[in-house]
Amino acid sequence: MGLEVALWRAVAVYRGTSLAYAAALIAMNFGEYDHPLGGWTVLAVMALWTLYATYSFADPRRRGRPLLAADLAVALGCLLATTWVESAGNISSGRSTLPASWVAAAVLSWAVAGGKRAGIAAALALGVANVLVHVLAGTPGSAGSVTFNGIVLLVMAGLVVGHVVKLALDAEARLARAVELEASTRERERLARGIHDSVLQVLAMVQRRGGEMGGELAGLGRLALAEEAALRALNSAGAGEPPARHGRGGR
Repeated sequence: MGLEVALWRAVAVYRGTSLAYAAALIAMNFGEYDHPLGGWTVLAVMALWTLYATYSFADPRRRGRPLLAADLAVALGCLLATTWVESAGNISSGRSTLPASWVAAAVLSWAVAGGKRAGIAAALALGVANVLVHVLAGTPGSAGSVTFNGIVLLVMAGLVVGHVVKLALDAEARLARAVELEASTRERERLARGIHDSVLQVLAMVQRRGGEMGGELAGLGRLALAEEAALRALNSAGAGEPPARHGRGGR
């Protein structure tokens, strides 16, 4: 399993667990909503999108700007729906938005797909939407430290996850190149050994035939013998510099 596959599976796990958390919050608070049915409607949208996003992001052919844009749009829509479902009093008191931490899955998706800049951009968009919830509810002054802390956490998630993902993918790419280089080196060494053995066989044959035929060919045989001995010594020593060769005649 590649690193990228593992990253998208981790995002899918977060998306599912944060959906369960959001569902628990909606179940506990739905009696205090201005539009309780709206809370369940938003939860249904979140559940359907979680299933679709988990399936789609698992397929490399589907990952792209349209899917990422849709992921962020759904998160923004569910977040802004808080102003319709929740009462202004609950919003001003700092109660969590309907999707709660589920919206961070969009930040993680953008960070994994595009790095820290994309992750920060998605986090800032959701941060603006968080503030807009209070503005639309008519309580802009209630966007205090809780809202600010949530925005900071989103930005930090986009920054850290995007940076770590880039480092991890770069490391994986370097490892793949190292493995490829090692395999290429081993192949060259194998070919070199094959060529080396073939050269030794040819030199041995020349030395033998030269000795049998005598005359000028005998000198060629002695030269082949010297070259064979030098090549064997070089192979045994494994040194970078060849040993001194003997019996080499001038041409």
